[in-house]
Amino acid sequence: MPRSETPPIETDLRQAVLTPLREQNAVRKAELTLALSETSDVATQASIADPGDIPGRPAQPVLVSHTSLKAKPLNTAEGRALLLHAIAHIELNAIDLALDVVWRFKGMPEDFYRDWVRIAKEEAKHFLLLQKHLVGMGFDYGPFPAHNSLWDMAERTKGDILARIGLVPRTMEARGLDASPGVKNKLISAGDLAAGRILDIILEDEIGHVAAGNRWYRHVCQARGLDPIATYRELIVQYDAPKLKSPYNLEARRLAGFDDEELNYLAANGL
Repeated sequence: MPRSETPPIETDLRQAVLTPLREQNAVRKAELTLALSETSDVATQASIADPGDIPGRPAQPVLVSHTSLKAKPLNTAEGRALLLHAIAHIELNAIDLALDVVWRFKGMPEDFYRDWVRIAKEEAKHFLLLQKHLVGMGFDYGPFPAHNSLWDMAERTKGDILARIGLVPRTMEARGLDASPGVKNKLISAGDLAAGRILDIILEDEIGHVAAGNRWYRHVCQARGLDPIATYRELIVQYDAPKLKSPYNLEARRLAGFDDEELNYLAANGL
């Protein structure tokens, strides 16, 4: 079926997420995600065959190593657009990450899948807010290069739900909680108050996303008889997760469900 045709309506939520996940157009991906039905059935035990083409990606942006990306001064429109484009790219990846968890991993409670569809919808909202703001600045999503670090971690953890939810929301996305205040202050200082308001929306929602990661990570640890903190440190090493760097947004992390032992260890040692 050509991508331009209207996709069939799926009655099972885990099957339905494959349509936006495989969509190549970024704005259309976000719109299809927002259109997912809240009342669909959830076949929690179904094994779903990999249809390929996951995730669907637009021809632009060109994906490069994160070390080759260069910032530009925020006192220029291009510099601000470059920063906002990078955040939009993260949000687009976050849509794919949330949707991928839904179809890929069977055997979780129904609420797990509904949680991640809700999260995917919020990520889609974030992407569209940023994309619209870029258009208002005379830019759009796509022209600037971007990196693939988030999806690289998804690929490394696709064989184990514990690793996926331990290292994507609790590590990669939690880094966004740490970075958000500084990025917001820079944009506001450069005069972009609208971008600052968008980042406020994103931060509030992302606290809930990381909290869901914490909740379900502990659920799987309990089901497997594992200690969550010791296991997390082992996963960091096993999957070569990025080392976190200060400053940490300890208040946001606490709201997102990190306990005092984790926060004290983070403040003293990093990861």
